Amino acid sequence: MPIVLACLAALCFGAGLVTARFGLRRVDVRTGAAMSVPTAAAFFVVVSLVWLDTSGFDAQAALVFALVGLFFPAAVTLIVFVSTDRIGPSLTSSIGGTTPLFAIFAAFLILGESIPGRAVLAAVGIVIGVGLMSWRRRALDASALGWLLLIPFASAAIRGVAQVLAKGGLALWPSPLAASVIGYCVSATVLVLADRLRSDRPAQRPSWATRRIFAVTGLLNGVGLMLMYAALQRGPVAVVVPIVAAHPLVTLGLSATLLREEVFNARVATGAVLTLMAVVYLVAG
Repeated sequence: MPIVLACLAALCFGAGLVTARFGLRRVDVRTGAAMSVPTAAAFFVVVSLVWLDTSGFDAQAALVFALVGLFFPAAVTLIVFVSTDRIGPSLTSSIGGTTPLFAIFAAFLILGESIPGRAVLAAVGIVIGVGLMSWRRRALDASALGWLLLIPFASAAIRGVAQVLAKGGLALWPSPLAASVIGYCVSATVLVLADRLRSDRPAQRPSWATRRIFAVTGLLNGVGLMLMYAALQRGPVAVVVPIVAAHPLVTLGLSATLLREEVFNARVATGAVLTLMAVVYLVAG
């Protein structure tokens, strides 16, 4: 079950990246996030009014979920925006693929989970595969050297640690829905405030078509997050996170089919095959 849930989460995250690309043709990342994340938060609030079981409420777990929401997806989204702006989307995506490595070692340090050699090898394979799929020859230039490379690494580290903390909170209050609604409400508040306080606000307001696109994006990412939490509740970080991190494989396939903007060459094909083989290798174990 954790493997199935993780695969479904990867499918949602991968599809969310594709819909986000449609919207990002019209607005920037921060504006899009300020629309998509509150949509997901509102969705979870409505769903929680009907299906959330509060009998197992744990105040410490609620605080953990709120802390996670402060950093993921809120802080991660803003850091990715800065990284994309300073060093480009290709290098940002490539380095962002290192999340499984941070998550596995954070799970060892924080939760005391064992680190199977198979999981480490699979995670490394996925990192390399994602890097090959997202890399562009012009991604690295003089402006990307030095401390700027720490920005996407910080994003990957925060994302990995946030996933581990969420698993710790789920051990206290085993409710993926509670983790999602609390985390998303905090994230939505942070991103809306960041969007309102920005000095370079766009002069033109997003159209309703753009808002609908980011609403769909928010729902896909929100459902993906809840599925990932459900997988983490049932399985170890070393299995769940690497599978979810393979979602660029889904994005690649959908982009090539729907957007017609992906160019398949030896590098991309090698990355896709390596990522798929790493996931199969992990699941087989």
